[in-house]
Amino acid sequence: MAILDRAIVRTLPAVPKPIVRKISERYIAGTRVEDACRVVKRLNTEGKTATVDVLGEEITTGEEARHIGYEYENVFRTIDEQRLDTNVSVKLTALGLKLDHGLCRETLERLVREAAARSNFVRIDMEDSTCTDETLRLYRELREAGLDNVGVVLQAHLRRTLDDIEALKALTPNVRLCKGIYVERPEVAFQGFDEVRENFVRALDALLRGGSYVGIATHDEWLIEEGERLVREQGRSPADYEFQMLLGVRPERGDRLVTESHRLRIYVPFGEHWYAYSLRRLQENPKIAGYIAADTLSRLIPGRNGRS
Repeated sequence: MAILDRAIVRTLPAVPKPIVRKISERYIAGTRVEDACRVVKRLNTEGKTATVDVLGEEITTGEEARHIGYEYENVFRTIDEQRLDTNVSVKLTALGLKLDHGLCRETLERLVREAAARSNFVRIDMEDSTCTDETLRLYRELREAGLDNVGVVLQAHLRRTLDDIEALKALTPNVRLCKGIYVERPEVAFQGFDEVRENFVRALDALLRGGSYVGIATHDEWLIEEGERLVREQGRSPADYEFQMLLGVRPERGDRLVTESHRLRIYVPFGEHWYAYSLRRLQENPKIAGYIAADTLSRLIPGRNGRS
């Protein structure tokens, strides 16, 4: 199956853009904030919460970074107007991290303060390992400035993650823990499937024991079960943690988590940069390409998987 997934990914750049858009529409809310809010409203009626991401890692100018910042401010206004249960996730490269550090820092702090004024929360996404030090530094600076409505992401495939957890321990950070999708060198990241899984469990255990609120972000059934085991063994209530999943990936499993009284947050991306996001997400995680291809076939072929 892994070979098939990689084969699917290799064909993506040759697939016409309208077809990529059709395939990705279940996994990306749309191009406008109204599209994202429509999806969040549906998720809320299903007992799920959300985190909204304005796509934009591919920006090349400071003006584009400012536009992303303004778009997030519009997201906060719309969330309040529609009384939606969602927070936001931001990628620092979309705010200009690699273009203008000062602009990125200023915009990020403005958004976190805007969120605080509206009793909301900002999750700083983690990107490839070249961004890790700067991302964690900016997170620490915001926390030291007294801003507690901000969290960060740690990636289990990075060899440094347990050390980062220890270094952040005094802050009792709010952390989204994921495997990590970026292709990294062997000296930076674990390469084996089981190695990454094992480090995920070690990291989750360390975060929970340290008192952190953790977003357990995975579609891996074994890791979901391990997450359930750890929160149960450590006596965590549903208010102390949450599971997180991508929009459109394993929705039936997400429904089960909600039925079992776990809090579930769905990642809802939207924006004009949907095409670059689609290709990058699929190329860096071929297994998701396999999920999407299988799901697309089941919807297009009459009678497949019992559908007609």
